[in-house]
Amino acid sequence: MARYRGPKSKIARKFKEAIYGSDKYLEKKNYPPGQHGPNKRRSKVSEYGVQLIEKQKAKYTYGLLERQFANLFERASRKKGKTGEILLQLLEARLDNVAFRLGLSPSRDGARQLVLHKHILVNDEVVNIPSYSVKPGDIISVREKSKSLIVIKDSLAGRANKFNWLEWDTTAMAGKFMQYPDRESIPENIKEQLIVELYSK
Repeated sequence: MARYRGPKSKIARKFKEAIYGSDKYLEKKNYPPGQHGPNKRRSKVSEYGVQLIEKQKAKYTYGLLERQFANLFERASRKKGKTGEILLQLLEARLDNVAFRLGLSPSRDGARQLVLHKHILVNDEVVNIPSYSVKPGDIISVREKSKSLIVIKDSLAGRANKFNWLEWDTTAMAGKFMQYPDRESIPENIKEQLIVELYSK
């Protein structure tokens, strides 16, 4: 299945944000990549450029390709409400992202792999599609055979973030998707209105 496999530090430096988690290279070189380094004279970014950067940031953060992201935006635009907020809610409801938020993996890429390798259940059924859209009330759990996996145990041991739209049962190794999160609860630094303006052109 296609996904971005290039250097992640370059992407983080491009946006000047640790979108893939802690990054020592970003801390050392907090400027965009390129042969001229921090001394390169950069022209002012246009309005379109600012909007495009925001869309690219969201795309890389959640691990989507261009077509997937465009399709998700189209879904969001058909629903009633603020399109930008609905877009982020749909991104947060992806199964790989929910597994990541529950703490089953320290990264979205790792959570995606767990889903693809059939370690994750939704309502007691194996779902191996990372883009599967979780709905309020759905139970996301670890397959019985996979509960002993060191990668999952280590990730859960270091689980720090708790989100008000998710409920976690440590004993059962299962979580419940309570509701779609409101914008204030989503920690990602994404200006969704710029994405809406970009697609509205």
